[in-house]
Amino acid sequence: MSQFTNEDEALLQSMLRQLLQSVKEKITGAPSVECAEEILLHLEETDENFHNYEFVKYLRQYINNTLGSVIEEESEKCTSTQSQSEVSGYDTLVQHVTKKTRESKQYREMMHALKNVMMVVVESLVNKFEEDRMCKKELDSETKKKSQSYYGTDNYSDSDSSFNQSYTFMSQEQLQLLVEKLDPIQPKEVRQEALQTLCLAPPSDVLSSECWPNLRKHLTMSLSDPDEIFSEKILRFYAKTFSSSPFNMTREVYTSLAQHLEFYFLSGEYSLRISSGLDVSNAEVTRILKKVRLLNEYQKEAPSSWIRYPEKYMEEIVESTLSLLSVKHDPNHPASSDFLSPIYFLALLDIKAVWFKKWTHAHYSRTVILRLLEKKYKSLINAAVQQCLDYFEFCKAAVCKTSRVNDFPQQHSNNEQKFFYTGSELQYIYFVHSLCLLGRLLIYKQGRNLFPVQLKNKKDCVSLTDLLVLFTQLIYYSPSYSKEALAARTDNYSPASLVMEILQVFCDQTGCATDCLYTDVVMDALLDPLQSLLNGTEVFINCLETTLIDIADILARIAAAEDGLSVLLYGGNKNSAKENSPTAVHIIVQFTKKLLHDDISLLSGSELLQVVKGAFIFVCRQMYRTCEGLQMLIPYGLHESIGEAWKKASLLSERVPTPVTGADSTSSISLDSKNVVLWEETLLDALLNFSATPKGLFLLHSTGAMSDCVSFMFNSLSKKHQANEHEEFDNGVIVAQMATTPTAAVALQSSGFIKTFVAKLWALLECGKDDVRITQPKSTPVDPIDQSCQKSFLCLINLLTYPAVFELLSEQDIPNKPMYSHREVPTDIINIIDRIIILNSEAKIHSLFNYEQSHVFGLRLLNVLCCELNTLLLLETKYKVSQVLLTAQEENVTEALEGPGDFIVDSLSVERNHVLVRINLIGGPQERILPSRTLDKGSDPYPWPMFSSFPLPKCYLAEVPRKADFKQALFRNLIPMQTSRLTFWLNSDKVLDKLMSILQSPGGQSEWAEICRRQFCKIMKTRPDTISGPTTDADVKKENLSSVQQLGIEMTVRYGKHLNLLKEHAENELCFVLMNCEQFLKQQQRAVVSSLRCLQGHYPGYDWFASSVFLIMSGDGEKTLTFLQQFSHLLVSAFLWIPRLHMSVHLPIATVESGIHPVYFCSAHYIEMLLKAELPLVFSAFHMSGFTPSQICLQWITQCFWNYMDWSEICHYIATCIFLGPDYQVYMCISVFRHLQQDILRHTEAQDLQVFLKEEALHGFRVTDYLEYMESLELIYRPMLLKDMRNIRVQNT
Repeated sequence: MSQFTNEDEALLQSMLRQLLQSVKEKITGAPSVECAEEILLHLEETDENFHNYEFVKYLRQYINNTLGSVIEEESEKCTSTQSQSEVSGYDTLVQHVTKKTRESKQYREMMHALKNVMMVVVESLVNKFEEDRMCKKELDSETKKKSQSYYGTDNYSDSDSSFNQSYTFMSQEQLQLLVEKLDPIQPKEVRQEALQTLCLAPPSDVLSSECWPNLRKHLTMSLSDPDEIFSEKILRFYAKTFSSSPFNMTREVYTSLAQHLEFYFLSGEYSLRISSGLDVSNAEVTRILKKVRLLNEYQKEAPSSWIRYPEKYMEEIVESTLSLLSVKHDPNHPASSDFLSPIYFLALLDIKAVWFKKWTHAHYSRTVILRLLEKKYKSLINAAVQQCLDYFEFCKAAVCKTSRVNDFPQQHSNNEQKFFYTGSELQYIYFVHSLCLLGRLLIYKQGRNLFPVQLKNKKDCVSLTDLLVLFTQLIYYSPSYSKEALAARTDNYSPASLVMEILQVFCDQTGCATDCLYTDVVMDALLDPLQSLLNGTEVFINCLETTLIDIADILARIAAAEDGLSVLLYGGNKNSAKENSPTAVHIIVQFTKKLLHDDISLLSGSELLQVVKGAFIFVCRQMYRTCEGLQMLIPYGLHESIGEAWKKASLLSERVPTPVTGADSTSSISLDSKNVVLWEETLLDALLNFSATPKGLFLLHSTGAMSDCVSFMFNSLSKKHQANEHEEFDNGVIVAQMATTPTAAVALQSSGFIKTFVAKLWALLECGKDDVRITQPKSTPVDPIDQSCQKSFLCLINLLTYPAVFELLSEQDIPNKPMYSHREVPTDIINIIDRIIILNSEAKIHSLFNYEQSHVFGLRLLNVLCCELNTLLLLETKYKVSQVLLTAQEENVTEALEGPGDFIVDSLSVERNHVLVRINLIGGPQERILPSRTLDKGSDPYPWPMFSSFPLPKCYLAEVPRKADFKQALFRNLIPMQTSRLTFWLNSDKVLDKLMSILQSPGGQSEWAEICRRQFCKIMKTRPDTISGPTTDADVKKENLSSVQQLGIEMTVRYGKHLNLLKEHAENELCFVLMNCEQFLKQQQRAVVSSLRCLQGHYPGYDWFASSVFLIMSGDGEKTLTFLQQFSHLLVSAFLWIPRLHMSVHLPIATVESGIHPVYFCSAHYIEMLLKAELPLVFSAFHMSGFTPSQICLQWITQCFWNYMDWSEICHYIATCIFLGPDYQVYMCISVFRHLQQDILRHTEAQDLQVFLKEEALHGFRVTDYLEYMESLELIYRPMLLKDMRNIRVQNT
């Protein structure tokens, strides 16, 4: 059917008319022709009857008749020639046929014919529309009005304005005539007829005409017309203008309406008073409310478009609004204070000042608004502040009079329509509006600059701080609520809920919080109820429990920010703080302890008591999970109070019956029982967060709740399918802290945490996710460790510190099964080592789906683990890791006719080569050379020699120059010197004895010691190379030492010979030293009954400090022992010589039983504390990585920076700590982090910070470069550090 007949055209015209009539409601609601076109274009998507329209059916049949054969032909062609490379899949087939059909000749002819016939049909419809329009013009005016009040079937407008109703297009002359007719001096009938005609004209034409200014004046005056219908029509014209005209035109309509209202409120006609109340059913009030509501609706919509227009347009709207809201009676007028001003009506319609929130949201408009408020309309701010003050005085008086307030005017909770508002209700509505307006204003710096304000009835100005104190006090004097009201406080207009919303926003805005909240005066106001309850004074507070909960919420938000935490801990102004005025932290923790001990009489028996306790525990938690906060809370023993409360709750929870499957939960477990369980979990969560810091973890152990806390953490993580980033960081930090201590590591194992983690890791490595449907093979990973496994890899590194490895693996053997099932999932760390690290059998290799990827993962993990030398010794002695790798390298060669084959260079052999060099060669950054783990471009992609037996190729050994004698050089430069007390020359034999005796008695030789110290610093700064380091034979049986110690001796001697510090027979000397040290330290150890493997006897690791001293003494065993025996009397020995305090009698029994070394809960704790203060970016980087500075520092300190520093820097580290004090150990680590700052930030972004810090040596770090920096840290922190270091023997809180 390529041609259309006259019958077809008539039929199409009828069907098209029917379609348009059916969708009339949709297109008449469109604001423009373009929108109407969009509605018609998408009609199939929006109209469920689309395919039932006759017009659509006709078109479908016509297309089918014309193109059906073409479609069938193309479909057959595609089906017969279908192949994988051409047409594959249903969707592709449809696209192909569609494309071919549209390119066909039949399709072009069809479209041409359709276009022609539809042009004829549409033209006929338009002509019919014009005929109908001409007929209507001939009718009389009354008929014309009626006919134009509805939208006829064929009466379509082709204007570019809204489809709301029919439009009459007018020329400038007709509009001018209308303006004259609308003049207020004209008769009422003339004006009404002109207004009716005006409402039919397109608003854009009216606003753009030359006569609009005069028309605007007439309309503004006519809004006051006593005829309600007439003024109502003007408002409708304004509303239509707002909805269909651009901002540059509607602004004039808005200012016209605002000016009218301003004139009306100032005129003598207006006589409404606040005291009389407001009847919204009154005709006059209704008219005012309609006008104000129209303004308010436009206020909310205007900000979305005014940025596209000149600023002056927006400024006109803002100024007209502020001018209207500033309308007041003459102050001398007797009823000026009772005047119901425009802002009351606006508050009634927009009680939370949403209009002001939207206006101040963007900087573009906010700048103008705040400038006008400051220069011309500050009275608005003054009035808002005054309203808040007046309301507060009323509340305060009521509370003090009755002790409880129940009759405050509030919003109505029922859904009944309200027609009358009393004077007090109007005042309350304006108060809420003022409060919300001020709350929004104070968010911005310019808004805060408007303060202080001067009020008429107050002598002193109201400052920003005064206003914040007022807000805070409004929380206390908020009305009482029933339980039902408390449960539904989400949309509440009570003062407390409104102030809470405002203060919560302030807490989230850094600048705002600093200016508004972080002051001593505001803090005192917040804490005033707590102080009163602590002192036992009378408290005039409405609804005490909810008030305390609200206060705790704000305090917790303040404590969550760095600056806020500082204010809570140290006060708003540290310099002017009074000694007898306790800071907020002391009041909060004292109050929390009283709550936990049920020592506040006013709260006894309260149903919300546990909620209040939990809220304040959370505030304390925000503080004690930081090092500096914990320092302030330790004297109060809060962990003990929480621990005791948990034990009581735990006993109660044991009586709670187990839920029965299928039974109603409310019947099987009572509400009280649920509350008991919830309270127990709250306390466990509070205790768990102590483990965020090293010392906090030590305190957690003393409560006896370690295992329960870890189980709680594991259960919580299991329930949460998805955690936010902040929770992930916190959980990572807690696990990293726990893994550094043996007790917590065992708890992680027994809770099932490690088992679950290992299973998830195995799923990622070998099985993939169970909930992912596999439709195609996984892509081959490009990185050595696939991104899907990277997070698990880092978590495993965090977990496997030496204390954890020793507890988990020291008594575990490799399974080495003859057969492994593909479905056999590892459940422990030993299984991971067996399955992906020590692959010493075909069975293990064949059991892996992704052999290469999994083994590379295991080798990378092994590489990181062996960076911790104690872990290396354990793995090597127990599992013979080196031999396994050497065997694998030996088997990975090409076949050769003669001689050994060449090593095959692949990802596994490259990884094994790197690990073998790392674990068999000790040395700092300039003392050993590690092979790369990547291939180079060019003819020789891997120039590093591989090997399958020892010794290592010499290319991995860096050249080390011969060093001078350490002891001789040190004391030759340090002495001779003369003082008033001592003049002598030290000979080489007795220098050590004299030096140690002086260091042990600082009181007797303080002057000499200070000179010694200054001289040492001078040498370190000017001649650091002199402090770098230079054999009686002893028949010692090496077999008396453990295998770990024997291997450690071999490594030490090999390193010493590489440094040219040791000669032959040095091994026997070192055995002699270590055996004597072990015997010496054993005399000072206490007997401990513990399940921890690290407490079953001698120190579980190797003595790296004694080995370092042995090298310093050039292998002289006697002198090494002499030094160590005398050195053991110094405080610094507790922190440099790790085995010194193993199970020591010098430590409290609780400390010994914890298995936690003072280096961790003292030195490492202060390292984290100083790092946050001195290098906040580095501290944040650790937190974001889910890693802890304490873990890596404990590793550095335990092995005396072996493998991280060159030998000369290790000597400097030891000498610095001995001569300058044990606190320099902390400063040294801070200096290292300062040196690595940029690298740390870069690797945090790369998400491999743990790997970088553990694998990489400290390139370029020299102790002497940071000596002055360490001295500056000493001036600030030494008193605090030394005090705590000396107190480790009484560290039981």
